Parts: sequence; structure tokens; C-alpha cells
Amino acid sequence: MAASEPGSPGAFVRTHDPDRFLTAMFAPPDRREALLALYAFNFEVARVREVVSDAMIGQIRLQWWRDALTEIATGRPPRQHEVVQPLAAAIARHDLPLAVFERLIDARELDLDDQPPPDLASLFAYLDGASGALVDLALRILGVEAPAVAHAAGIGFGLAGLLRALPFHAGADRIYLPAEAMARHGVARKDLTAGQGGAGLVALVREVAGHAANHLDEARHLSRDLPRAAVPALLPVTVARGWLKDLGRNGHDPFAAPAPRPLARLAAVTVAGLRGRI
Repeated sequence: MAASEPGSPGAFVRTHDPDRFLTAMFAPPDRREALLALYAFNFEVARVREVVSDAMIGQIRLQWWRDALTEIATGRPPRQHEVVQPLAAAIARHDLPLAVFERLIDARELDLDDQPPPDLASLFAYLDGASGALVDLALRILGVEAPAVAHAAGIGFGLAGLLRALPFHAGADRIYLPAEAMARHGVARKDLTAGQGGAGLVALVREVAGHAANHLDEARHLSRDLPRAAVPALLPVTVARGWLKDLGRNGHDPFAAPAPRPLARLAAVTVAGLRGRI
């Protein structure tokens, strides 16, 4: 099945997660479908909080995915689902461990709690599961095991993504900025949900963006010891760098008019993919 054939994981990811779709195109053809199945699964569990009316329903949906993965891991026929079936093939072909999937789902369960993380360490732990586990699995599909790189890349990408999505999350009264840092910078939740920024928020966003950049730098440094085959799983690092640059151009004000540069990111990812270095 072609990567973007209607009804395929590729078509699903291309529509809902175009940045990761682009990065997957740099993987060898025999690994590409597995990556796209993984990214389709990730989108399904990542959007649970956005499509449910309360936490209990979200728990049920996440449990459905836990059960589906357990069935796959124990050799039972995969459920008749457009994402589960290609994911089952990817898991079997590349021997993807159930424990890493469980770590990702456990992190996504935290999305159902609308309270902000208490501190930066808690946010890092959440992102290591929600994003780092995904990078870990993508690397395994490409034949590479590099947990330290997955950890750094996942947190860096996750932080940049949360800053990019801050207006959307705040509008839904979902706050991912650490409570300790918000208090330290004098940022009130009610102001965030009202779409109001200010000097305190700019300083806080700049601080978090700095942590994101540091993790992305660490991932790039560690990736130099990996084979070229690992690069497609790490190209989201290049995407996240573009997001941070866009944010910097807006003076680190997340509520400023966005200045997206999709062509610039496309060029950066293409160059990194062709060079084989993030």
C-alpha cells in the first residue's frame, strides 16, 4: 500500500501530522509504512483529551488502546481498525516492545488532568513518556536503540510543541507550563485562559524555550554517534528548531500573531534528511 493511499496510515498522518509525515519520507521504503503506522497511533492517543467530554471517557479510550496492544503482544489477531492492523504488522516485524507503548499511553493519561505540572522536572517526565517514547519506537523501527538520544529529542520536541500550542491549550483551560515557574514569573492561569500575555509570560516562555533548545542541542550532539539510518526518526528535532525560531521572531510572546514559515521548515528538514544529520 502506498504511503499516502486513501485509508492508509500514510494518508492519515499526512492529513493530521504533516511534519512527521515529511520526516517519515526520508526513511527507507521498507521501514516507512511502519513509521507511519506508529505516527498514526501516536496521533490517536494524543488527541484523546481533545475528543472526550470528561476524564472517565478518556480513560476508557486509552484502555482500549492498552488492550489492543496487549492482544498484539500476546499473538492474538489484531482488532479490525485502520490503525491497529498496520501497527500490529509494524510491531511484529520490528519487535517493538509493549513496555515502551505503555509508557507513552501512561503519559497521555496525564492529559486528562487539567492541572499544570507542579514543576519543570514533572513536565520533563511527562514529555519523556509522551514524546521520548515515540522517538524510541521510531528509532527501533529503523534498527537503532538509543534511549539517551530519544530522551533528549523527545523532551526538546515536546517542549517546543507545547509552546507552539500554548494559545490552543490555554483557550481550552489546559495549562502545561509548570506551576512553580508560573508563580515565579507572576503568570496567572486566568490570564492565560483569557489569552493575555505580558512581560512575565514572555520571560517564562523564553525560559522554557531555552530548555527546549538545550535538549535539542543535546540530541543533535548525541546523534553524531548513531548510524545514518537513525536520522529520519530524529528529523522532528529540525522541525522543533523551526518552531523555536518562529517563537523567537515574535519576541517569545505566544499570543502574538504567528509567523509560521512552512517552506523554511520544509527546506531545513529536506537538507537535514539529505545530509543525514539533524
